[in-house]
Amino acid sequence: MTSSGSRYRHLFTPLEIGPVTTRNRIVFSAHLTNFAEDGLPSDQHVAYYEARAIGGTGLIITEEHSTHPSDWPYEKLIHGFHAEVIPGYRRITDAVHRHGTPIFAQINHNGGQASSMFSRMPVWSASPVADPLFREVAKGLTKREIAEVVAGYALVAGHCREGGFDGIELQCSHSSIVRAFLSPTTNKRTDTYGGSLEDRARLLREVIAAVREAIGRHMALGVRLCGDELMEGGTTIAEAVELGRMVEAGGQVDYINTSIGVATASLFMIEASMAVPPGYALYISSALRRAVSLPVIGVGRFKDPLQADRALAEGHCDLVGVVRGQIADPDFAAKARAGTTEEIRLCLSCNQECVGRMGLNRWLGCIENPRTGREAEALPSPRLPLGQRVVVIGAGPAGLQAAIDAARRGHRVEVYEREAAAGGQVRLAALVPNRAEFGDMVRNQLTECARYGVVVSYSQEPTLTDIDALDPDVVVVATGAEPTRPYWAPVEAAEGTPQVCDVRDVLTGTARPSGRVVVLDEVGFHQATSVAELLADRGCTVEVLTPGMVVGQDLGITLDMEHWWVRATAKGIAQTTDSVVMGVQPGGLSVLHHPTGAMRHVDADHVVIAGPQRPDDALYRALKSRGGRYELYRVGDCVAPRRAHAAVVDGHRVGVSL
Repeated sequence: MTSSGSRYRHLFTPLEIGPVTTRNRIVFSAHLTNFAEDGLPSDQHVAYYEARAIGGTGLIITEEHSTHPSDWPYEKLIHGFHAEVIPGYRRITDAVHRHGTPIFAQINHNGGQASSMFSRMPVWSASPVADPLFREVAKGLTKREIAEVVAGYALVAGHCREGGFDGIELQCSHSSIVRAFLSPTTNKRTDTYGGSLEDRARLLREVIAAVREAIGRHMALGVRLCGDELMEGGTTIAEAVELGRMVEAGGQVDYINTSIGVATASLFMIEASMAVPPGYALYISSALRRAVSLPVIGVGRFKDPLQADRALAEGHCDLVGVVRGQIADPDFAAKARAGTTEEIRLCLSCNQECVGRMGLNRWLGCIENPRTGREAEALPSPRLPLGQRVVVIGAGPAGLQAAIDAARRGHRVEVYEREAAAGGQVRLAALVPNRAEFGDMVRNQLTECARYGVVVSYSQEPTLTDIDALDPDVVVVATGAEPTRPYWAPVEAAEGTPQVCDVRDVLTGTARPSGRVVVLDEVGFHQATSVAELLADRGCTVEVLTPGMVVGQDLGITLDMEHWWVRATAKGIAQTTDSVVMGVQPGGLSVLHHPTGAMRHVDADHVVIAGPQRPDDALYRALKSRGGRYELYRVGDCVAPRRAHAAVVDGHRVGVSL
């Protein structure tokens, strides 16, 4: 085993942040969880943060705590201004401190980046400017209301002090009333709180002073700044550096955290998907670190400890924020320190169950870690004696997860896969442009299989007789799904009509469309858009056609939409919405325009379908019909075709039940 000292020279060194010393440079930075219950911290908060403390992270910064009743931008927000939060705070901090990890509370007022839906009051901001996402015109604050906001920050900081936190972080970056005062795009004031940067920063200085007075010098105080709003006329890195110097000169702040983008206008760059390179925001922390002597936290899609250690070694930052990496694997830091980096469950940056669930007002999860968001739920007690023989048919995400959890329970597990490689549709999805990291899911699952002694056999499709010969105690069928063919698509194309195939045919190489290609998007996710890019890269003239109002409509949830638009434009991919294919005809397709009822002809040499699938459940049904020779389960797409997270949850549910 390689020692952590030789592999990571910087990551596992301690650092002083004011009165607090961290044991390493890995930060579990603030991020939304939707775990709050009636505005209060929950038992799930306790279990969630404690799991990352057990996993060895150097510092935890909790999600934001609202500082004023006018701030209620989403339903499950911690209302830090109520004293009733203090016992919940204490449960969180006691749990984290048991493992020697310091924990800070991020406190914030979201300002105009919010909705009045929950508060039933106008949203507050620097000026009456509408946010581009929420579209509500904010109420520009009076000086009396500004003083009320400042007092709210001090009040919540006091609650955090009583709750046992080691420090406070002021969120002044991507979604904050303080950012709204700092930014020229949202601060149009002509009084002493507007105009020059010095005056726009007046609220920040007042909040810093009030919070420092409330917490004293035994707690750390940090400020999270936006280094680049990525908006025309917004805050730039030059202003951020000047602001960092201003913050340090005040002598009351112990560290600076960084951010990029605005949580509404440019959210897709705050929580960037795998389409954006790791470390993409390091230029912000790097510029600030050169300008100030305070410790600076760098962020920007760090998914493995080598990337984080390199950022420290090159002087870009003093600490590294690793959020999604520790959502996926709470033991990220401990595995890196132990030198077992290959065992880290690498984050995919797919944004499907972390960022995506937040956008749907659901609690935070992880596509490949079924325990994320459920840490407070106890696993069921083992039901079968140890050492049962478990046979899994299919090495996709559902089958592999069932195998992992059954083996972790102490059973003997064998997996049989009909293809020459594991992964099922996940493996195919990783073959397209900008989606290669999705393949880490397969690598992660196979690593865990090896860790728990699961035997995986390839190019084998056991028959009923073969399964009987194995004499299993449990059989788990995970045979996936297969494409369906629309009613209008003939099996054999008539002369002059377009050839019709499925996206999977393109990815496996059994079909190679050329010329004019229409990609039909009936599922609204990566299947159509990624194959469209693949074909455009091969020289095809590509049009994506969908019955929906937007091509790839669910890409907005995972923050992939903006990047898709940019790439599609660059590659000449046409996008046609509100359209339904009615049939093939010579030279193309007959298409109905939904809103008008008009029919039109679309030229096409080939049609590639990204549509609904059907369960491949023949083996399960055959086994089921024979009676109970062994316990029989099915998981994943052979139950009902869904996305990868559902498959993983299915597999986990069965595996831990054994």
